[in-house]
Amino acid sequence: MSRLQLTSSSLLLALVVTLTACGQANDADGAQAAVEAPTAGVQGATARVEVPKVEREGVWRPTPGGTQEPLWPANVPLAKPDSGDRPEMTGNGSPTVGGRPWHWATYVTRPTMTVYRPKGRNTGAAMLVLPGGGFRAVAMDLEGTEICDWVIRQGMTCVVLKYRTPQVWPSVNGRQQRPEVLLGLEDAQRAMALLRHRASDYGIDPRKVGVIGFSAGAYLVANISNTDARTYPLTDAADRQSSRPDFAIVAYTARMLDNSEGRNNLQLQPWVTISPDAPPTLIIHAMDDPVDDIRQPMAYALALNDAGVPVDMRLYARGGHAFGMRPTADPVTTDWPVQVRNWLLSTGVL
Repeated sequence: MSRLQLTSSSLLLALVVTLTACGQANDADGAQAAVEAPTAGVQGATARVEVPKVEREGVWRPTPGGTQEPLWPANVPLAKPDSGDRPEMTGNGSPTVGGRPWHWATYVTRPTMTVYRPKGRNTGAAMLVLPGGGFRAVAMDLEGTEICDWVIRQGMTCVVLKYRTPQVWPSVNGRQQRPEVLLGLEDAQRAMALLRHRASDYGIDPRKVGVIGFSAGAYLVANISNTDARTYPLTDAADRQSSRPDFAIVAYTARMLDNSEGRNNLQLQPWVTISPDAPPTLIIHAMDDPVDDIRQPMAYALALNDAGVPVDMRLYARGGHAFGMRPTADPVTTDWPVQVRNWLLSTGVL
């Protein structure tokens, strides 16, 4: 895979639109979505406001209560992201979400998982969180630590994945293509295997380890749900554990739909495989998402259903893209966590 030379200025520009242009589209489509997203939806608390963007060199640090752990031993060589050996950086994106900036990490060469233990009763369940960021960066708070704040209050262990980025998806004849080796998928598979391997250390039930993902992270959820195959050499006993989750939650998913056959086509991209062994899945999406069309989750849900996989959908008229769990005037932002809890109860996870 060729390396892209990324400068600080080019990354800042990219991160203006990362959360509003991380879905399936060619570059022109993504740029148009990025222009439209800040003004989409209702005004007031929902309005997205441009703010100055600041980045700095340094490794991302977890919020209080989190323990950051490497996915692989330091002596295990890993494939590099497009930025090569450039030092990790953190910063804030724009526009705001829920009236506040969101923060990212990028140039990640050594992926980590950050573990948050449940508050109060431990149900034994665990949830791996895969933030979005268009595979350019990882939205560590909006779609990471803030999700864990809620998860641990449900009596679950929560784990935020900081996966290798950036990794730009190539374009062939104007059409986006999936990289043959997807670094984020490798990191997600390794994290899932580690959680099961260390289940007794973390106080979790290895049969109740699920995953939630957002946008680009939601694509990773679909990917990890439908394959056990790995593209990296097995390192240790942990890699002999299954990497397939026991339950999956997909929020405003991306990069699934083949839209080359017209608006009403619901065919999946050729790189999307569906397995009857995929776990029970809950899909969350807003009808007015300007980045990832509602047909994205519809196509995935229908394919899962055809394979005999239990799948639920919760669709909302308004919410746009990349809303996370920050309350706004759009009902989706406060209702979807309630729906997730009810679904976890109905499936026996909680």
